[in-house]
Amino acid sequence: MKKMLFTALVAACAMTACGSSDIAYVQVEAVLAQCDLFLNEGAALQEKTQKAQKSWAQKEQNLQAEAAQLQEKYQKGLITTNDAQAQQQSIEKRVASYQSSAQKEAQALDEENYVFTNRAQDLLHRAVQEINGDKKYKLIINATALIDADSTLNITPAVLQEVNRLYALEKKDKDKK
Repeated sequence: MKKMLFTALVAACAMTACGSSDIAYVQVEAVLAQCDLFLNEGAALQEKTQKAQKSWAQKEQNLQAEAAQLQEKYQKGLITTNDAQAQQQSIEKRVASYQSSAQKEAQALDEENYVFTNRAQDLLHRAVQEINGDKKYKLIINATALIDADSTLNITPAVLQEVNRLYALEKKDKDKK
């Protein structure tokens, strides 16, 4: 235990000896939530996903209600066994069709979300590389791991600005094509 504590103390001393300008942190979640990519495309993707989920829930609810009504009619003797079976089969076919289309739609949305996340991470990574192109920082960390830090080490605004600049360049290049 003492060796581990001593090692941690030595590491902390070594980090402070480097000088605080060698270290920086980024609030990654803040950058991703505030960047133009998210505001322009991410919010729309979130809304699209939420609409699809609501639509799936509504369709499921409607099919369940239809099945319950059919069961009630049959139990009350309002329809024949043959009619009930035929309607049940029709409902089952629609359920299978709905499940298949919902699964395909969910897979497409998952892929869109995956691509969007990768784009955002790529922009973030390139922005940090650009900002640290002169190797000013020996260590740049994600602020989620921080317990306490001097705010002068926070390069989040610079990273956000660079992410937005890179996104604007990408968008401009895409519009030219």
